Amino acid sequence: MNALAATNRNFRHAARILGLDSKVEKSLLIPFREIKVECTIPKDDGTLVSYVGFRVQHDNARGPMKGGIRYHPEVDPDEVNALAQLMTWKSAVADIPYGGAKGGIGCNPGDLSKSELERLTRVFTQKIHDLIGVHTDVPAPDMGTNAQTMAWILDEYSKFHGHSPAVVTGKPIDLGGSLGREAATGRGVVFATEALLAEHGKSIKGLTFAVQGFGNVGSWAAKIIHERGGKVVAVSDITGAVKNPNGIDIPELIRHKESTGSLKNFQGADSMDANELLVHECDVLIPCALGGVLNRENAADVKAKFIIEAANHPTDPEADEILAKKGVVILPDIYANSGGVTVSYFEWVQNIQGFMWDEEQVNKTLQNYMTRAFHNIKSMCQTHDCNLRMGAFTLGVSRVARATLLRGWEA
Repeated sequence: MNALAATNRNFRHAARILGLDSKVEKSLLIPFREIKVECTIPKDDGTLVSYVGFRVQHDNARGPMKGGIRYHPEVDPDEVNALAQLMTWKSAVADIPYGGAKGGIGCNPGDLSKSELERLTRVFTQKIHDLIGVHTDVPAPDMGTNAQTMAWILDEYSKFHGHSPAVVTGKPIDLGGSLGREAATGRGVVFATEALLAEHGKSIKGLTFAVQGFGNVGSWAAKIIHERGGKVVAVSDITGAVKNPNGIDIPELIRHKESTGSLKNFQGADSMDANELLVHECDVLIPCALGGVLNRENAADVKAKFIIEAANHPTDPEADEILAKKGVVILPDIYANSGGVTVSYFEWVQNIQGFMWDEEQVNKTLQNYMTRAFHNIKSMCQTHDCNLRMGAFTLGVSRVARATLLRGWEA
């Protein structure tokens, strides 16, 4: 099942549990606006090339729309629609005053020089500058983009609208980015894990963890788990996979990957088949990579007792059902990976106020938001007698539905 179908299915299930009126349900599902633009740039050799860029703005009932911009050759409108919708529910679950959006350009950033990427980003910004804004739609980095991309968007947007640091988040610190933003999603995953484990009378210390994906989110989550006494016994990414039943030295693994660009040939662990990681012996499995990795083929073999969805949509609905029957507790993506958008919100607040926070304040406030959101989800689970995924979806959807009805939009 693709991301859009799975997201719509979860939304409709939540709408039924909440007893939403069919008109409200339909209005919440339809995106506010879908934008498609042609971006033509001269390449470094002087030839012209054209790329398709787009932005799906899903909902703004609770505040400006918010979501990443990805540069990827397979930018798929269905997936981006699903991710824009997920951002709406995710912002509401975290209780931050945003709606959802997502966007991107169909290109392979690895094939473009830095100057070509800059020209492409500036042309894209020129095409959408009047449809994004500090109080309208606030982009952020995503797959294939980074703080530098946000800096170019900020600069190009400011040519039209004056200095506007709050128009994007995930910026370089020197241009108004927030301390703690780089680690925010991974740190939020750890705070979410701690909240869930506390509910079961456990803590990170002494438990075993397997982490699939060792990019920004996975490496930060693994590093912080390691610091808190958790034993990371297996790690994988596109370059390979390693395991050590006594626990991997994560700071050493990070240094190895930074110097070699790969997990291969790491002295502190044995290599393993990357496909085995999801079914490796561990207490807690953290998928931090692509969607749909847990499916009906492998779900029955999962040995973890807890799954923390740091990736977007890592568990297919069919796998959800198999894992539920096995008694595996799944912490859903729309809560577990919301640390990034939460600290993006802190960055936006700092930019609007013109007053920056220190890193300790960022991390402490993030912990408060993640812990409070978990208790709100648990409360919905008790009210509606449902699992954590539906607890999160009913929490997010009910907040957006209330805002929509209060504004009088459903008519």
